[in-house]
Parts: sequence; structure tokens; C-alpha cells
Amino acid sequence: MSYIDILLLPLYVLLLYFFFRLRRKKYDDLLRKYHTRGFWIKIVASILFVIYYSYITTGDTTSLYQHEGNNLFHLILKDPSNFKYIFKSGKDFDLSLVDDPYNRGYFRQESNFMIIRLDALFSFICFGSYAVINLLFAALAFSGLWKLYLFFYEQYPKLHKQFAISILYFPSLAFWSSGLLKDTLCIAAVGWLTYSLYGLLVKKKSLIKNSFVIFISIYLLAIVKIYILLAYLPLFILFIVLKKIQGIPLKFFRYLLAPVFLFITIYSFTAFFSTYNDDLGAYSVEELTTSISNLNEVMESRTGREDASSNFSLGETFDGTFSGLIRIAPVAIGTTFFRPFIWEAHKISQLLAAVESLLLMFFTLYVLVRGGIFQFVKNIITDPLIMYCFLFAVVFGLFIGASTLNFGTLVRYKIPCLPFYSIALFLIYEKARERAAEKKLRREEEAKVISFRPSVA
Repeated sequence: MSYIDILLLPLYVLLLYFFFRLRRKKYDDLLRKYHTRGFWIKIVASILFVIYYSYITTGDTTSLYQHEGNNLFHLILKDPSNFKYIFKSGKDFDLSLVDDPYNRGYFRQESNFMIIRLDALFSFICFGSYAVINLLFAALAFSGLWKLYLFFYEQYPKLHKQFAISILYFPSLAFWSSGLLKDTLCIAAVGWLTYSLYGLLVKKKSLIKNSFVIFISIYLLAIVKIYILLAYLPLFILFIVLKKIQGIPLKFFRYLLAPVFLFITIYSFTAFFSTYNDDLGAYSVEELTTSISNLNEVMESRTGREDASSNFSLGETFDGTFSGLIRIAPVAIGTTFFRPFIWEAHKISQLLAAVESLLLMFFTLYVLVRGGIFQFVKNIITDPLIMYCFLFAVVFGLFIGASTLNFGTLVRYKIPCLPFYSIALFLIYEKARERAAEKKLRREEEAKVISFRPSVA
């Protein structure tokens, strides 16, 4: 951190505080409490993020995004005609202007240039301060996470504390979405997309505003990490359809239509990938599985090197086919949610992630034991909200677990699915608790009937 960071950071924290304070006035006391806590958690996480990447380790956030974003900012100040690069793609950038020749290859990926572009734009309002730019990215993520919280709160208001734990308080989610990273932008986009789609299709409010937010969110996800969009959007649309089906008075038709729409969604999704397989390029099924296989080989070849100390193996051989991906699915999904294990952690950051994964594993086992495996599966099939949360978490977890064989990147890449997995567990646990309460009430009522039954002389 430089002197300008130390001088500007308190000022911008104060500005953001007053901005979000005005925004929370429209909420009731309960929501204001969570909004305030969530805001300060994000501020602290952003400051810790800056300290972590300034003094403990290095990464793309400093060597690529901030370095080249700050360079583009100064290029524009020196020659305003360079502002044209803000509106061009990374492939059209004049590589002779790149400050570090090592970074030239990264400009070919539009996802990288999007973060560089935003860094340069934010630099105009914060004088290029790395700490403040991270703070602005964190504020953007917080706005999306809050919208995601409001969406779930509207579904089950009584689970406000559980949703806060899953969305606002989750340690790795709070930290890795508080800095100058692609993940921060994606988390913000997912939150806004969820809230706006629900507002447009279900609540039917703010047509123009919601349509605009949906367009921007989809655009950002398509540019930065399109696989999140491909995994998330079909399942959320399915949730909306199944939720509307619940309004049908006849239970028979509800049970009949639900699996039909589930089948239609899966079929349509599969047909889309088959039809546009060539157009999807790197995101086609063949390319995805091939890329995963190649990445696994690269990671294995680096074993033993000092910079590969955080690499790990799934313990399964992946042949690069879709059927092979399904075969390793249990191991890959388990890796996403429950690793690194305590004994696999070689750094402080990994140790904290390992403790978090261990707690998530215990909570999963507790929910399974409390409700039973049969009820666990039944809840996923019959409840649209649980189905949407759980299936997205599992599908996303599969690809992340299969393609990310480094604990450092695994902890960061998996954050989009963590709140949904946690929420699915909380919802299943709540249903098990309600069933237990109903059984207890019935037993008490039966006991009262027996106790008041007149004895026969």
C-alpha cells in the first residue's frame, strides 16, 4: 500500500458508508441490521484483501489487472485519444503500449481486458489508488450479494439469519469477492441477474429497469465467465417455471407437470449444446472436457516444483470424455465443497479454507442424518427453490472440481456455488425440523386424547 492508498482509503470508506446508508433507509429494522453488517464485513474483507496481495503474495490482481489498468489510465491522461481502447476489445489493443511484455498474451482474452478496462475507468475517480479500486469492486459485489439476499429473504423471511450466514457472512465468499478479480464482478452479476429476473418474470415490476440490469448482468457474465451463465440461467428459469406450477390448485397436476418441465429443461439445455457445439468454441462439451484433461496433465507435470506446492490430484484418471467427466463427478464435487482437508493445507490462507470446508462437511452430514437420505432427495425433487440451489451448486461444483487442481485457485473459483449449496442445506434442515415439530405436536395431542378418555367401569 502506498501513501495515496492510506490517505484516500478512509475518505472513500466514508463516502461508501453514506451512499449505502441512504440506500438502506427504505428497509425495515431487520433488513437494515443485515445490510449494515454485510457492508462492514465487505469493507474489512477488502482491506484484508489489499494487505494480503500487497505484503503476503502476488497474483493477477496486482501484476496484471492493476498494473495494466493503471498503465492504461496514465496512457489516457498522457494522450486522450487512447480513450478509444476503453471501447475496443482486448484483441485490438496496441500491444506496444502494454507496460509489461509478459502480459501481452492476456490481452487476447476479453475477460482479462474487461477487468483491466474497469480498473482504468475506476482510476479516474480514485487517482489510480489500488486500495480504493479494490474497495469499489467490493462495493459492487456487495450490491449484488445484497440483491441475492433479498431474493431469498422474499421466499422464506423466517430464515433471514441462515441466508445472511450463507450470503453475507460466508468467510471465503466475503474475502474472494472483495478485490480486483473476475470473481468479484461475477458475484455481483449473479446477484443482480437473480433479483432482476425474478422481479421481471414473477413480480412483473420495473420492466425497463429490470430488463436493463438483466442485459448488463448477462453481458458481463458472458464476457468474463460464460460457464457460470450456462450453468446458472437454465436452472433459475426452471425454478421460476416450477414456482408458477405450485400455484395450480390440483396437487396431481403439480406433481405431473414438475418432472415434465425438468425433463424439458434438461433436454433443451442438451439440445442447445449439441446444436451450437461449434459456435460455443472453447465452451462446447468436447472442448470443455478436453481442456479439463489437458489442464490435469499440465498440473501433474508440475508436481515437485516449488510453485506447484498447492497442486493436488483427484485420485481418478480423467480420459477427456463427457462420460469420463460423469464418472469422476462424485470425487470432483466432493473436492469442490470439502477440500482442502486440514492435512493438505500448506499456507495460512489454505488452512482457513480447510477449516471452512470441514465445517461445511459436518453440516452436510448433520443435515443428512437429521432428515435421512430419502427425505434429503425428496426435498430436492419436490421443492423448486431447493432444486434450483442444489443442482446449480452441484453442476458448477463438478466443473470446478474437475478442472481446478490447485487449492489456491479452487478456493477462489468455487465461491459462486457456496451460498447456493449452503442455502439448500439450510432449507432441507428447516423442513426436517418442521416435520419433527409436527410429529411431536401430534404425539402430544394423541397423549391428551388418551389422558382425557373416560375410563370404563
